Amino acid sequence: MATSLYKSHPKSIVNIIKQVLKIFLELTKARLAISVVFSSIAGYLIAVDNYDIYIIFLLVLGGYCMVGASNSFNQIIERDIDALMDRTKNRPIPAGDVSVSSVFILSIILTLIGTIVLYKINPKTALFGAISIFIYTCLYTPLKTKTPLSVFVGAFPGAIPFMLGWVAATNNFGIEAGTLFAIQFFWQFPHFWALGWMLHHDYKKAGINMLPTKRKDKATALQIILYTIWMIMICLLPLSGLTGDLKLSIFSALVIGLIGLSMLYYSINLYNKMSTDAAKKLFKASVFCLTMVQIVYVIDNIYIWN
Repeated sequence: MATSLYKSHPKSIVNIIKQVLKIFLELTKARLAISVVFSSIAGYLIAVDNYDIYIIFLLVLGGYCMVGASNSFNQIIERDIDALMDRTKNRPIPAGDVSVSSVFILSIILTLIGTIVLYKINPKTALFGAISIFIYTCLYTPLKTKTPLSVFVGAFPGAIPFMLGWVAATNNFGIEAGTLFAIQFFWQFPHFWALGWMLHHDYKKAGINMLPTKRKDKATALQIILYTIWMIMICLLPLSGLTGDLKLSIFSALVIGLIGLSMLYYSINLYNKMSTDAAKKLFKASVFCLTMVQIVYVIDNIYIWN
């Protein structure tokens, strides 16, 4: 019997660790957090001639903590709403896997760690990280059930990561960081409106409406097209030479233009078809587009301007 207990004990500990890790990843929305950290690393690599692996480590750790804190605070505030929607009803809090007080403590710890770590890079990086948590938690989240303008408010913290990397590298917020901010700011509208279109029925259960006209109509689809065009134009702005140290070669601009046109194609496709399937394709295309634009910017900086 002693042997049996000995054998089962390590297994039970492993299961507990797995469960705790699973809850942590769900509370911090790991996939989203990783994509945000990727944006900040891209912004950093665009700004530097020679990267510092220690700064990158701090940016990854601090960035994940800050995004994770925002997401876990969000799940505390929206726990009743999450219980109403199919896509969120199995999250840790509504599912009863963890208490609200425990998640609140985790959120505070992540905020403190994230702020301290980003401050070690420079004060401006920590400041923008703190601002993103405040806007996301205190403004965007409460507004989601009040007005579709919540998407506009949420676009501010959502646009910070790309420019945060530049600020981490240079300790400066100027036209360069502002341009990176604008790229991700305008990108978010077609991205989240496509998501709102896809999940319109589910969001409706919780009293949330992300679409600008509150309906899946031609006016919403037209706004998606317009914001996609503006995003493409801002992506190409560094080609003009008006964005300071943020530069873009003609070849890279052509590549980014083609990437942007692919997203525009799916935006127009949604306008023409007005279907959930078309919205889903646009949503996937938007994720691909932003990722590839950031990669092209990084490659352009490393191999053409260095």
